[in-house]
Order: sequence, then structure tokens, then C-alpha cells
Amino acid sequence: MTHPFDEALRLEPDSDGSWIGATHPAYANMVGPFGGITAALMLQAVLRHPGRLGDPVALTVNYAGPIADGAFRIQATPMRTNRATQHWTMLLTQGEQVATTATAVFGLRRDTWSTTEATMPAAPAPESLARYPGAGVAAWTERYDMRFARGPMPLAADAPEQPDSISELWLRDDPPRALDFPALAALCDVFFPRIMVRRPRRVPAGTVSLGIGFHVDAAGLAAQGDRALFGRACGSRFGLGYHDQTGHLWGVGGTLLASTHQIVYFKE
Repeated sequence: MTHPFDEALRLEPDSDGSWIGATHPAYANMVGPFGGITAALMLQAVLRHPGRLGDPVALTVNYAGPIADGAFRIQATPMRTNRATQHWTMLLTQGEQVATTATAVFGLRRDTWSTTEATMPAAPAPESLARYPGAGVAAWTERYDMRFARGPMPLAADAPEQPDSISELWLRDDPPRALDFPALAALCDVFFPRIMVRRPRRVPAGTVSLGIGFHVDAAGLAAQGDRALFGRACGSRFGLGYHDQTGHLWGVGGTLLASTHQIVYFKE
């Protein structure tokens, strides 16, 4: 049986070198698809390209407008290829309308000196925490097993304002699925908008720009398998209609797999 994530990632090549895909109901958000699945699709268009060099190092996705239910087209273009790095631009369109733009850097990894300054916080084991009840929030939340150690988005309409916007949680695909680069990209957007954690009320909000730094190669992803990742997200400034959101994802042994930063629009 095909995993829902792989169904949503399905892209068919067109004669002009672009890819044709379609939105999937399992990853629907309140308006259009879950931003994480869109990021995964933009990355997948490069990963499927025959001219691709190496593994993803960085991905930036700009959500220019809503994606309507139905078919879309993604054009992935290599802008420059060097000996060890490759730079890409991607466009997702529906008809004549641009819905999403993206850039990516791919590269050939090599062994170097390494250390990690962003250390994984101490947390209870995932099996000791209750699963977040995603049903009724948005369809995509049911596709992720999220277990919060700190800072869930309160579901009660009268929940009080929180002193900070920090969330810490275990998370993985549901059903479990071996981690790959598109899945890691999608998981970087699983964190709810920080405005809804800090001031728990349903307000119009959505990611405008999402940036991801990948700190792992294909071998590191294979070592993770389908085990849960640990994530931490926080905001640093809210105001003038936008807030930022910084996140980190750690894997087995506290290995930092990805860091992410995004700008979120909100309205009150």
C-alpha cells in the first residue's frame, strides 16, 4: 500500500521538462495544501531531475499565493553547476498564475571537522507523552504523530496567553515512513504558527517564506529510519503583521538533521 506522503509527492514528467502533480486531500490545510508538502514537492522536482548533483544543502520556499485544489505544474531549472555545488530555481504554477517560487542549493558532501552548538533539549521518551489530537485542526495534522513535551497549540478557545512561544515535541510521519529529504523538508513546517501558541486563538496566519538548512547526507537519513525526530521551535519578534519562527530537528543520538527559519503573516 502506497504511503499518503508518497501519493502526495507523485510527479509526472511533461514533454517540456516540467513536472505535473496534484493536491492531495490528506495534506489539506485550512486554505490550500499544507506548506510542508509544497516544500517537499519543490524539492522532489529537483531530486527527480536527471541533471541533479549531490544532496540538498539549502531550500527556500516563498508562498506567493494560495494553491487551489487540483493539478499544478513545477518547473525546476539548474541555474549554475560548479564542481561541488549546484543552484536551482523552481516555479509552481496553476494555469498562468505563479503560486510558489523556490530556490535550492545541492552539493557533494565531504568529511570535514564538525561540531554542533544547537544541542537537543532533554525530554521525556515519546511513548510517555500523549499524541496531539490533530483531528479537527486541519487534515494534514492527522498525517503526523506529534507528542508535545512543551508548548502545544491550545485547543480551548479560552486558553490564556502564554509567556513564550516555545514548543518542544517528538514528531514523525503517520503511518511511520523512513525519513528522506522531502519528508524532512515537510517536517520542518510541522510547527504551528507561533502566534497561535503565544496567543492561543484562531487567527488568519500563514507562512510567507520558509528556509531550511540540511545538516545530514543520505547515509545519515538512512540511519534515522522511521524513528521519531525531536523538534524545537520559537519566535523572537511579533508585530506589524508578521512574526519569525526558528526551528531545529534532531534525530537518533541527538544528531541535528535540519534547521529552519520562516516568516509568518498573521492578522488580528
